Amino acid sequence: MAKEGAQRAEETEQMIEKEGGKEGGEGSAAGSLRAGDAKEMRAVVLSAFGGLNKLRVSKKAMPEPQEGELKIRVKACGLNFIDLMVRQGNIDNPPKTPLVPGFECSGIVEALGDSVKGFEIGDRVMAFVNYSAWAEVVCTPVEFVYKIPDDMSFSEAAAFPMNFVTAYMMLFEVANLREGMSVLVHSAGGGVGQAVAQLCSTVPNVTVFGTASSFKHEAIKDSVTHLFDRNADYVQEVKRISTDGVDIVLDCLCGENTGKGLSLLKPLGTYILYGSSNMVTGETKSFFSFAKSWWQVEKVNPIKLYEENKVIAGFSLLNLLFKQNRGSLVKGVMDKLLNLYTNKKIKPVVDSLWALEEVKEAMQRIHDRGNIGKLILDVEKAPTPLVS
Repeated sequence: MAKEGAQRAEETEQMIEKEGGKEGGEGSAAGSLRAGDAKEMRAVVLSAFGGLNKLRVSKKAMPEPQEGELKIRVKACGLNFIDLMVRQGNIDNPPKTPLVPGFECSGIVEALGDSVKGFEIGDRVMAFVNYSAWAEVVCTPVEFVYKIPDDMSFSEAAAFPMNFVTAYMMLFEVANLREGMSVLVHSAGGGVGQAVAQLCSTVPNVTVFGTASSFKHEAIKDSVTHLFDRNADYVQEVKRISTDGVDIVLDCLCGENTGKGLSLLKPLGTYILYGSSNMVTGETKSFFSFAKSWWQVEKVNPIKLYEENKVIAGFSLLNLLFKQNRGSLVKGVMDKLLNLYTNKKIKPVVDSLWALEEVKEAMQRIHDRGNIGKLILDVEKAPTPLVS
């Protein structure tokens, strides 16, 4: 048994070296720890809630899989707007610090916990993680892990789970998107926005209205039907094109956009709130911005909803997975999405790759809404030298 275990460990290390050479190349970070090294790893650590100065790359003890878990040698991690809110402590019931942020990653299976079935050491996978994704090694329950298609890169795989599952479930599970409907999506150039646009294109005659910063318009104009500047009066622009409004509003902004979104709904239309990025205005948490956004939210009157035949909903993928135990539901959605990917109907849009040590700069890019698609932390990437 000991001999077999040693042989499997050697095979795993060879697989990791092989895959690392394929994606990381000679430019991989020299300090990256490998299987068989000391039981430490590099990880992004948030020492306390606040600004970018609270983030640093540190050595941490390497986790080992518990029963029902997989141990994954991480290749790439997804960076989402929710990670900015976590950094600021701008979420409900934030965890205690210090912590390792991050909720999704891709990599290679390095070890199996007891009772794990369906996976083998060396499998290429992507996974949801309840924090701790921004590290060289993670452990997560098998129900949150999915095999990567052969032609999908690790960076694409890290850009896939959060964005596409969120977009799919809002469109098809909550709003019941069908042929001929219309959708308004904010932040159309972001990861979820691009996923929404691609999924809408899989249904005949769906009209997509999108808002985005003007400098993104040239890059994303072909992915949506009608594109508006995020600072323009998009309500009047939408009504000029569609006097009845739209069937579905996907709102990641909150604040004053909640009332605007509800006003644009057709009868039997669905408004879905899935984020509140307007509450993040500075580098640190602002109670003034939080209060301002909250008071701008139109107070929903159930009688008005009844009279106008409108539906209002909320969606949080992380709560669905980690608090409401709907992992099996999400797995079914992931199976459908991977089928769409295999049939070349959808493809994750990667904005840029960043080293773990560049996490502050990557977060600032999201804060400035400069990304088109998903930002990825590439665990094996060496930091880009500063140019004098």
